[in-house]
Amino acid sequence: MTKAIVGIIGGSGVYHLPGLEDIREEKVTTPWGEPSDALRFGRIGAAEAVFLPRHGRGHRLSPTGINYRANIDALKRCGVTDIVSVSACGSFKPDLYPGLFVLADQFIDRTYARQNSFFGNGCVAHVSMAQPTSPLLRERLAAAAAAEKIAFVNRGTYVCIEGPQFSSLAESLHYRAGGGDVIGMTAMPEAKLAREAEISYAIIAMITDFDCWHPLHGKVDVAAVIKMVERNAGNAAKLLARMLRNFPAEHEPCPIGSDRALDHAILTPPDARDPELMKKLEAIMRRVNQK
Repeated sequence: MTKAIVGIIGGSGVYHLPGLEDIREEKVTTPWGEPSDALRFGRIGAAEAVFLPRHGRGHRLSPTGINYRANIDALKRCGVTDIVSVSACGSFKPDLYPGLFVLADQFIDRTYARQNSFFGNGCVAHVSMAQPTSPLLRERLAAAAAAEKIAFVNRGTYVCIEGPQFSSLAESLHYRAGGGDVIGMTAMPEAKLAREAEISYAIIAMITDFDCWHPLHGKVDVAAVIKMVERNAGNAAKLLARMLRNFPAEHEPCPIGSDRALDHAILTPPDARDPELMKKLEAIMRRVNQK
């Protein structure tokens, strides 16, 4: 069995993890560049956790400017087996109101300016994203939210746009008609890279606004979003602390195989792989290479 280590990626307004004890910080270097910030190691109860603020402390990084590959690689190098991502989002549904948490289980990726894979020319791999989040991890979040009496919806489709601009009215109506439940700017390629790194992944979409489709609410503005983010942050901290206190010591094998995603994904045979790319993939492919 593998020891469970939970990585928490904090989004807008979530720049630290309250309740984390025995804290130490470490700057982790990766072959993909610098992560968003130093990683903060600690524990809540018996559970080991690693916290990384996605935008960096001080919110220095835009959604496009985040080095998602470095973030996921750094967490992988630290032994993280499960990632819980926290993301501020807009809502496309009248019943998904600001303050509600959505444990999204599907994504629509509308980003276009980001490096979205560890693999490429020299080592080609195609992982499945049919079920992009880990059901066991999502159920643990749902149980923690219920225990803390935090309003949430289990399942939903997250539309990820490039940003940094908010969507136009036409775009908002289009995404809503296409089946989106919430809209944000950071879940992709984060979830894809976590799958390639064989790390179980789940996301808490914290609703801050109704995007711009809602006739009674109009355009989105940063001041209103930040105000709701600050209200949501306390509940996010309580939910995460509850989940970690009840987290198993050993990593639970993922029923959809997210922790074995590379078993049937790599097309390039060993003798045809690019040595330089393979050096960069050392942490991502460690389990596969040891087989």
